[in-house]
Amino acid sequence: EMVKCLPNAKPAPKAQLVCSKTGGIESCFLSCPSNTLFVPDSENSYTLSCGVPMQHGKAQPRRNSTLPSCSDSLAPPIKQKARFKIKDAKCHLRPRSKEKTKDSGKQAISDNCQVTFVNLKCDSSKKKRRGRKSPSKEVSHITAEFEVEMKSEEVSDTCNIDCVRKRMEQKLQTAIKTLRKSINKQQFYIQFSGTEYEVAQKPAKATEGHEACSTGQVLQDGKCVTCSTGTFYSGEQNQCIPCSPGTFQDTEGQLTCEPCPSNDGQGVAGARNVSECGGKSNLIIKALGQCSPGHYSSDGFKPCTVCPLGTYQPEPGRTLCFPCGGGLVTKYEGAVSFQDCETKVHCSPGHYYNSTTHRCIRCPVGTYQPEFGQNYCITCPGNTSTDFDGSTNVTHCKNQHCGGELGDYTGYIESPNYPGDYPANVECIWNINPPPKRRILIVVPEIFLPIEDECGDVLVMRKSASPTSITTYETCQTYERPIAFTSRSRKLWIQFKSNEGNSGKGFQVPYVTYDEDYQQLIEDIVRDGRLYASENHQEILKDKKLIKALFDVLAHPQNYFKYTAQESKEMFPRSFIKLLRSKVSRFLRPYK
Repeated sequence: EMVKCLPNAKPAPKAQLVCSKTGGIESCFLSCPSNTLFVPDSENSYTLSCGVPMQHGKAQPRRNSTLPSCSDSLAPPIKQKARFKIKDAKCHLRPRSKEKTKDSGKQAISDNCQVTFVNLKCDSSKKKRRGRKSPSKEVSHITAEFEVEMKSEEVSDTCNIDCVRKRMEQKLQTAIKTLRKSINKQQFYIQFSGTEYEVAQKPAKATEGHEACSTGQVLQDGKCVTCSTGTFYSGEQNQCIPCSPGTFQDTEGQLTCEPCPSNDGQGVAGARNVSECGGKSNLIIKALGQCSPGHYSSDGFKPCTVCPLGTYQPEPGRTLCFPCGGGLVTKYEGAVSFQDCETKVHCSPGHYYNSTTHRCIRCPVGTYQPEFGQNYCITCPGNTSTDFDGSTNVTHCKNQHCGGELGDYTGYIESPNYPGDYPANVECIWNINPPPKRRILIVVPEIFLPIEDECGDVLVMRKSASPTSITTYETCQTYERPIAFTSRSRKLWIQFKSNEGNSGKGFQVPYVTYDEDYQQLIEDIVRDGRLYASENHQEILKDKKLIKALFDVLAHPQNYFKYTAQESKEMFPRSFIKLLRSKVSRFLRPYK
C-alpha cells in the first residue's frame, strides 16, 4: 500500500464498555463517541452500531465520517457474540431517569474495556408459538456482537501475540459476564452525547412525555417528526439539537453527531456532512470542493496533492492513490486509471493485467471486463455467472437457476435467464404433478432454439424420465407460431438440455390443469385449426394477460362469468369468442 495512513487525520475516539460494582450491584455503560448508527427497525425493535468493524486488519468506516485511524492492527480482531433477555420489558431506548444518574457518582470503576466495534440488536416483537397461548408478558431479546482490536504494542518478550490474544479474549469474556449481570438487574446504559439511555424498559418505568414519539423523533404540530440531518436527538431534552461546530450528522434520527476528520472544534453548527465540517465556514469548504481524480488529500478536500508517478486514483474526493504494482510507472503524475500505467503488454477486453507476472489473464468464469488495459475483472451481479472465462460484457452473465416441482392449477416453465439467452451446458428438469382428477394443458407461445447445433439444445415433455415413456412434445428448433396441446399422460416430466454451442432466447411455456371431465371439450378446442388460423388468435396465445384469462376459465369454468360479456369482447376478438362459445356453452349450462 502506498499511503499507509494519514498522519494529520486524528483517530476516531473508541467505544468503551465500562462496568462497575457498588453495594453488590453490577452496572455497565457503553459510551459511543463516534461512528454510531441508530436504526429503529419497528415499533418494538432497533439496531445500534457503534465504532468501526475491522476487515482484513483495516478499519472500514461506516460512511465518509471519520477516516481509518493510524493504529496498525497486526492480527484479525477478537470477536464475541452474546445473547441476553430482559423479562417484562420493551425495546425502547429511553433516557435514564435523573434519580439513577445521581447514584452513579459513588461507584468505583472496576473494569474498562476498549471496543473497536459493537452491534447491538434489541427485539421485543411478539412471536406466536404454536399450540400455546401467547404469554401477555413482554420479553426483550438482546443480541450483542463485540470486536476488539489486537494491539501490537502489548506484545512483549514475556507475552507473544497468542498470549496477548488469550488475555484480551479473557478480558472481553469477563466484561460480557459482568454485562449479563448488569442487564439482569436493569443496570445497563448506553451513553450518547452525554446522555445515558436505558436499552429496554419495563412498562411501569416508561417516562411520560417520551411515549408520544419513538426515539429519534419529536412532536411538532401534533405529528412525530424525525430529527433531520445536521441535528441529533437529545433524550434528556426530548428535542432535536443542531450538531456543535467540529461535528456533523448525515443521517436522520440519530442520537449523537460524528466528530469531523480534523476535529479542532471549529467550523459551523448543524453540519450535514463532512464537506460542511472544517475550520472555515462550510460555504468556503464547498467552494474549495473535493479533490479531483488523480489527486488526494488527508480528508479528500482541497488543497490536494497530485498522485505521484507509479500511482493513480480514478475517483474524486479520495485520501490515497493506488500503486500500479510490479514496479510499473505511469506516463505522468496525476494518473486517473490503471490504463495510465505503462504495462509490458496491452490487455484486450475479457482479460486483466497481472502486475506480478506482467501477463494478461483471462477473466475467470463468473466475471467479465469490457475495457482494454484493466487490472481487474467485474463480478457478475446477483446469482448469475458466465458460460466461459474471458467474458467481455455483463450480458454474458446469465441466471443458471431452473427446474423444480410444480403442482398448482396454473404455472409456467421457462429456460434459465429468460428472456436473455440461456446458458451453455445446462440441464433443467421440471415435474408437473397436477391435483387429483385434473389433466394438463400446455401452450407454447413461441420457442427459440438455434437449429445450427444439430439438435444440441432440446426441450422434451414425457410421462417420466424413462426415454421409452409416452412423449407429449419434443423440439430442438425455433417456432414462432404458437401451439396448444393436452398432455398424453396425467403427470409430466420435462427436460431442457443445452450444449456448449450456440444459444438463444429459449422459451416461457405456461400450463393449466383442468377437470378431467372436460377432456373432450379441451381437446376439441386445441385441435381446432381455427384456433391457430388467424393472426388475432395467434396473438391471444402470445399475450400473457389473455392467456391468464383463458387459463383462469379453463382451470375454474365458473370464472367464465367473472369475465363479463363486455370485458371479454374488449379482451378477445369476436371470432375467438364465437369459437369458444359454441364449444363451451353446452359444458357450462349447469353453472347458469
